[in-house]
Amino acid sequence: MKIATFNINGIKARVAALTSWLDDAQPDVAVLQEIKSVDENFPRELFEERGYNVETHGQKSFNGVAILSKLPLEDVRRGLPGDDTDEQARWIEATVVGKTALRICGLYLPNGNPAPGPKYDYKLAWMARLEARARDLLAAEEPAMMAGDYNVIPQPEDAARPEAWTEDALFRPDSRAAYQRVVNLGFTDALRARMRGPGYYTFWDYQAGAWNRDDGIRIDHVLLTPQAADLLCEVGIDKEIRGYEKPSDHVPVWVDLDL
Repeated sequence: MKIATFNINGIKARVAALTSWLDDAQPDVAVLQEIKSVDENFPRELFEERGYNVETHGQKSFNGVAILSKLPLEDVRRGLPGDDTDEQARWIEATVVGKTALRICGLYLPNGNPAPGPKYDYKLAWMARLEARARDLLAAEEPAMMAGDYNVIPQPEDAARPEAWTEDALFRPDSRAAYQRVVNLGFTDALRARMRGPGYYTFWDYQAGAWNRDDGIRIDHVLLTPQAADLLCEVGIDKEIRGYEKPSDHVPVWVDLDL
């Protein structure tokens, strides 16, 4: 089963790029971030006619997450547990069933800039709730994954110019430590399980010719429970679509699991 995560940076502006990628890559499941659309305005028919079941957790003009699946989606939940007052649409989860069941959690972690400040405090508080949900997923001892835009550069090798990000919320020590605490619970970073060293990026800023200079960072991650990691066959980054017309500033990361 091929499962991809993709921050599309606005469904209205990226429909052509998204549908073209779906037609070429043919993922069984696509976990989307930054749809920037309320649920009723999401163009679900475009994806349903391609054989996808569609579940969204939308928000007007900002944030928003979705799961597209060629398999039925069961037990769909919206919102990261732990704060019923959080109105930002950043978390969706559902179960897909192939040869075995897989719990898929799609997330769009807060950016946190400017840091320090209230937005950074919100980011760290959100990551604490993420850690709590991660502990529950591990306790279930079942195949599960948390995939999406984490807005965290885990290591210096995950940036072409790490020195440029020192004071940024994506690379500050507290952000990286919070991410590492989640990984250290027992999760596998799918890409790093297969690919080592620098040069693997998932985001290139629109400014200053970052794409042409390959001045990228890796902030889109797929974390697998041990039961899901045992099923990992392949992993990849669809880098070429950053060169599409009107592209997102992110590119898809995908895993192939033996499901």
